[in-house]
Amino acid sequence: MLTEIRGLNEECGVFGIWGHPESAQVTYYGLHSLQHRGQEGAGIVVSDGEKLSCVKGEGLVNEVFAGGKLQELHGRAAIGHVRYATAGGGGFENVQPLLFHSQTGSIALAHNGNLVNANALKYQLEGQGSILQTSSDTEVLAHLIKRSGYPLFKDKVKNALSLLKGAYAFLIMTETEMMVALDPNGLRPLSLGMLGDAYVVASETCAFDIIGATYLRDVEPGELLIINDEGLHFERFSLHTQRAICSMEYIYFSRPDSNINGINVHTARKNLGKQLAMEAPVDADVVTGVPDSSISAAIGYAEWAELPYELGLIKNRYVGRTFIQPSQTLREQGVKMKLSPVRGVVEGKRVVMVDDSIVRGTTSRRIIQMLKEAGAKEVHVRISSPPMKNPCFYGIDTSTHEELIASAHSVEEIRQMIGADSLAFLSETGMLDAIGRSYDGETRGQCMACFTGKYPTEIYPDTVLPHEKC
Repeated sequence: MLTEIRGLNEECGVFGIWGHPESAQVTYYGLHSLQHRGQEGAGIVVSDGEKLSCVKGEGLVNEVFAGGKLQELHGRAAIGHVRYATAGGGGFENVQPLLFHSQTGSIALAHNGNLVNANALKYQLEGQGSILQTSSDTEVLAHLIKRSGYPLFKDKVKNALSLLKGAYAFLIMTETEMMVALDPNGLRPLSLGMLGDAYVVASETCAFDIIGATYLRDVEPGELLIINDEGLHFERFSLHTQRAICSMEYIYFSRPDSNINGINVHTARKNLGKQLAMEAPVDADVVTGVPDSSISAAIGYAEWAELPYELGLIKNRYVGRTFIQPSQTLREQGVKMKLSPVRGVVEGKRVVMVDDSIVRGTTSRRIIQMLKEAGAKEVHVRISSPPMKNPCFYGIDTSTHEELIASAHSVEEIRQMIGADSLAFLSETGMLDAIGRSYDGETRGQCMACFTGKYPTEIYPDTVLPHEKC
């Protein structure tokens, strides 16, 4: 993926296991398979039944647990996290899982998503005397649980979860049990599986494949799973649910070998490409995809258009994170270091370049320029999603309209700005048809907010930056 240079990133990934003698080692491999969901930090908390132990740090999974640190963790249960910071910023204190100790026991939290009412809750908690140790919205849940007046821990958790608004897939672990919760809209993916007699939970099913676990089912919106040595128990903390899973999970974020709600991501992306070819055909000689997330869609486009699919762009997989820079000038240089055009494929050809999205337009412009410098006669850009016109407040780092080129420009204006010979986006209806979800309703159980501006939850004023309006 070109997340580092495109400016489109998912917040994080979570993994948990209960009842395995090598829980820390299994969690390490699970996190490794979820590395694409976050590269800024990683951590694991393990329970041995009496205490919680933690190892975490900034960097990639293999960097954080280098030097034998994994051997420091012993226990039959673990939760892990890989992080990309969208809310709260970076820093070691924000690396998860967050671990809290008290006189009545310890609690660890791992969170995928973003709480849209986090700031309001923080002001409320601080007014009641809480002292927040991080700038992450995840910490809010720990304070709400501790302040809840219910006697049973599960009721404390259910009450605290009912106060949260936004996107959240939470893993909550104490010395004696693990709880799994998904927000009432199911905005983020979360699946349940088994590894022998151990229960496993992960943001994506690809984590099950790498450890040899068997997929059981997806966690339902508003559901609370309680896992302990007595087994698995199902509860609900919300009966007011309406599925709205993030469409970009299918289009871009998830690994192609993952399944989301029974739909294989590669198959969905291939169908997106086919639908795009039906909606926006063009006279061309060759089709190529922008590595890696657009390759499936490009294959689908080529098959339907009966054009050869070729590797017109090669990704350099050995560019270190040192070269990932935030400024636009260095970002453009980063594109050139990340991707190389194959002159023998594109020279003298009319090229269809399939990509999954256009955010700022910087990456698209530079790739088109590289293809033409390599001799491409024409470059026709086809995007396997609708124009991204609206910011996301649920865990994707597009929080302002100013970051989104489609917010203020027409398709023709964008075409001119990126230097394409033609440009077409997939229609909203075509996207829904291609993904193939069977839920009733206009959006078929998907969040379309970044395309339509219709958010599935209330957006609080302090969620939006000062120059933004809901």
